[in-house]
Amino acid sequence: MSSAGAPDYPQHRPNVGIVLVNAKGEVWYGRRHGASGDWRWQFPQGGIDAGEDPADAALRELWEETGVTADKVEPLGRIPGWLAYDYPPELAAHHPHGKKAWKGQKQAWFAFRYLGEDGDFDLEAHGEVEFDAWRWAPLSDAPGVIIPWKRPVYEQVAAHFADIARV
Repeated sequence: MSSAGAPDYPQHRPNVGIVLVNAKGEVWYGRRHGASGDWRWQFPQGGIDAGEDPADAALRELWEETGVTADKVEPLGRIPGWLAYDYPPELAAHHPHGKKAWKGQKQAWFAFRYLGEDGDFDLEAHGEVEFDAWRWAPLSDAPGVIIPWKRPVYEQVAAHFADIARV
């Protein structure tokens, strides 16, 4: 699952992140349901199930969090290997994800071109609401709207996909 020579981050929960790009070169941001403060916006992301291919996990998570189905997207790229962040100490104790306590998350990042209409989004499609609002905005906004402890990953994502998110 990781690129040769790249760190595997065995103490980090396997996860995917998704950058969804529209025809104008803007990217999709969801506002975390129930979150407060200035840093409530992020890209869809979620865990990789045991034995699940990361690309399949990305499409599943995209549907679960936005209601967007695989026929409404086309792949644009993937960042090789993993990008990882640690949970801050005050959160680490509250993020066990089952019986194993993880140090943080390692993420396989994917970019998809969105082929659908804005009306296709359904934030309640899966029943477990992750986002309570959404918007299109420039990819360069990502590091400034994400919670600070995830910012280094979002800086790498924005840099890697910068050419993809241009018209």
